[in-house]
Amino acid sequence: MTSSAILQYPIEPVAALPIDDDLAKALLASMAEYRSQLHGRRIWLACSGGRDSLALAALCVQLYRQGKLPFLPQLLHVNHGLQADSRHWAEHVAKWAHIQQLPCQVLVAKVDGHDEQAARQARYQIMRAHINQDDVLLLAHHADDQAETVLMRLIQGAGVNGLSGMQAWRVQSQGTHRNVLWRPWLSVRRATISHYAQQLKLPYIDDPTNEAGDNVRSGLRREVLPALTAYNTNAIANIARSAQLLADAQAIVSDQAKQDLQQTAIVPSATVSSYPPFQRVLNIGELHTLPVYRQRQLLHTWLTQDEPLPPPKQLVDNVFNLTERNDHDHQTQLDWQGRTQPYSIRRYRQQLYRLSSTWLEWLALPLTGQTQTLPHSSLAQNVFARNSLSQDKSATVTLRTGKGVDWQLEIALNTLIQSISDKFISNKDEIDLKFAPLGRQQRVQTALATRPQAGKKLYQTLGVPVWLRDSLVVVSAASAQKDEELPLLLVSPFESWVLGADKSLANATNVLSKLCKSL
Repeated sequence: MTSSAILQYPIEPVAALPIDDDLAKALLASMAEYRSQLHGRRIWLACSGGRDSLALAALCVQLYRQGKLPFLPQLLHVNHGLQADSRHWAEHVAKWAHIQQLPCQVLVAKVDGHDEQAARQARYQIMRAHINQDDVLLLAHHADDQAETVLMRLIQGAGVNGLSGMQAWRVQSQGTHRNVLWRPWLSVRRATISHYAQQLKLPYIDDPTNEAGDNVRSGLRREVLPALTAYNTNAIANIARSAQLLADAQAIVSDQAKQDLQQTAIVPSATVSSYPPFQRVLNIGELHTLPVYRQRQLLHTWLTQDEPLPPPKQLVDNVFNLTERNDHDHQTQLDWQGRTQPYSIRRYRQQLYRLSSTWLEWLALPLTGQTQTLPHSSLAQNVFARNSLSQDKSATVTLRTGKGVDWQLEIALNTLIQSISDKFISNKDEIDLKFAPLGRQQRVQTALATRPQAGKKLYQTLGVPVWLRDSLVVVSAASAQKDEELPLLLVSPFESWVLGADKSLANATNVLSKLCKSL
């Protein structure tokens, strides 16, 4: 049994058939442009079995057999199961690839929905999961596809980034996984590909939903682009050319925004782990030193970090207005449903925060209070006398775990014991190191105040935002023999402060606060 959507040509080897010079020139030129990036990487070709992807696969076979292409891509076909004939299409693509001596793998995707966008998301998701780190996915998008994309984004009110359309070479990341989308045919017209497919009598799949769909892209393909072409025969090529010019302009804008981001982004100190992807922070004072148009572009870039799609313009405008406020009411919260997860954008004093929803949920989890008994100082001195400071042993405690994240403190034992042993603990004492959540009314003294503080006054002195105030932990040393307790440190996931009036205990701040993924 076969499918009526498959053109009824026999499956024949294509290696010796005529090559289309325009298509070959476009592919080889793109390969030359990205030769250094392609070197050493595995190349996959997303092949639906339709005219465009089958034509690209055929051309790769021809150029490879002639020694003009240094690689033979592996085909990836995704069976969405949305069409009654999906199984037959997958079998057809695999059979065609076998005749061409092309490696081919068929993947089965589960689509959450029934429209073209849902199928596209499922297709890319399963292909990304299948290919390896830094592999290249070769795609057959052409100038007509580019024109549809640009027009679709134009009527949606996109800026320079959106109007630059699809990129010929795009590195995409999802979590720690990274790969490349390569589109060498963005300057090639659909008609050229059609002529080549007819010349080779390619038995491609003519999916009827491509033209009959009721989405915006299908409407542009059926009605708008033919009208534009009737008005100007070069309309599609010109739109594709404009997209390339806008892509060049976007590259300049992006470079400037990245430089501005380095100037305005607040990064954690060397004693704590990095912020991303939990929270990203901007210095509003530094932001205001830039011209307004660069402020807006910077906010757009800052919000988009870790996200595959840009934020809506209205959100950027609202965030910009938040940075402009001069009143003391900084409780405004802006919510954004990104592609990967929801975010909350908040302001505290002269800092702007983008907080992930997972991070905010993690901050609501309980802290784990605990006690660790350390060796008495005379034993510690004997143990550590044989070690240099660079070999200092450490103790690690986990203060909070959940939502895939662990908060750990790593404290240098040698430095800690030497700092406190002469203060109140004799050489025969055992030292209990206590870790306890800071009570709302618990008074502690930091180097930033002349007397002990508690509650709101303490938080304001330390500059701790509201959402981090339940994530403060007091680290104390205690002697059971003397019933004494010495507060040493106050720590948050991103900062630490020395406690007590005796500043000689500053060495006890040899502590590393780490946020890490839990398995």
